[in-house]
Parts: sequence; structure tokens; C-alpha cells
Amino acid sequence: MSWSKLKQNLESFLCPALDGRVEYRATGYRYLPDKAGICYITVDKKNVLNMNDATNLIRWYQTELEIKNDPDIQIPINHEEIEAVRKETKGMVPEDRLKVIVRSRKSSEHAKELLSAQTSLSKSNFIVVANKFLSNPIEESIESHDILLNILALVDRRVGKKRILNMSEKMKVKHPIVQYFYELRRSTL
Repeated sequence: MSWSKLKQNLESFLCPALDGRVEYRATGYRYLPDKAGICYITVDKKNVLNMNDATNLIRWYQTELEIKNDPDIQIPINHEEIEAVRKETKGMVPEDRLKVIVRSRKSSEHAKELLSAQTSLSKSNFIVVANKFLSNPIEESIESHDILLNILALVDRRVGKKRILNMSEKMKVKHPIVQYFYELRRSTL
């Protein structure tokens, strides 16, 4: 599918409140067919997500420790996870320390997921992911670990107000760019 047709299809799925505010753009090189173009997403004419640039406005993480120490990422823990660690340690660890252990393990897991998603985004071909988004059900894009699929789903008109509001807990552990688009969409409700 040509870029213009793909862009038209993607923008036809934008929710009405974001139509004209969110745009998909791509640069191409006419005389260098082997050189890949740059795809990016703009919000209010401002470049927000550049697929090939690690120095954009949204923070790109370099290490697992940086992610674990970020105060903006809140990792929820539940009673079952605490009980699992209690059994593992045979009840020898104080209650407050159990919570610290569980949160640390979950944040390490989360950091690894974020770094792998971020790596795949910087290497990804926007057109391939966009075609996958257009051909798959919206639920798959929402539940995916692919950052770009999450973004495309969040600005989609098929995702209603109730579903957006019910996603708030899931969004706390998503990549900052996904959180940015989630807040953008929530601001339109």
C-alpha cells in the first residue's frame, strides 16, 4: 500500500476530537531509493514521536536502573504476589520488606519489557506496524506490547470513552510515549 493511502486509512480511524490534531508524516528520498525515510507522529503540528530519533521530546530510557528509579512509573502490587514471596522466603522476612522485594522484582520485569519495546520501536518499520494495526482487531493492538500499536489504538475512534477510562491502571506501567497519548485522548473526553 502506498504511503498516501496508508496515511488516509490511519487518519480515517482517528477519533473526531483528535482529527486534525494528530497527523502521521513521512519523509522520502526520491533519488535515494535505498535510504529509508523517516516516519513521525505530530500533535498540534509539533513532532512528538520520531521513529528513528532517540533524542525526541519523549524520554528514552538507557538503562534498567533509570527505569526502576523513575518516580513517574508506579508499579502496583497485590496480596497474591506478596504471599508468593512470603512462601519463597519461608516467612523469615518482615512485611514491609516483602513489599519492597515484590516491587523491585516487578519493576525489573517492567524495565526489561520497556527496553525491549523501545528497541523494537527504534528499529521498526512504521508502515509494517501500521498495516498490522489496520488488519488486526483493535483489542489486539490495545493489549500488545508494541508501543506503536498501543499509540495507534489509543487515538482510534473505535476505542470508546468507557474503555479509555477503564485503562488508567494499565497505562501506569506503559512506556511514557504511550502514557502521553493516553493523556491526550483522555483530555478529549
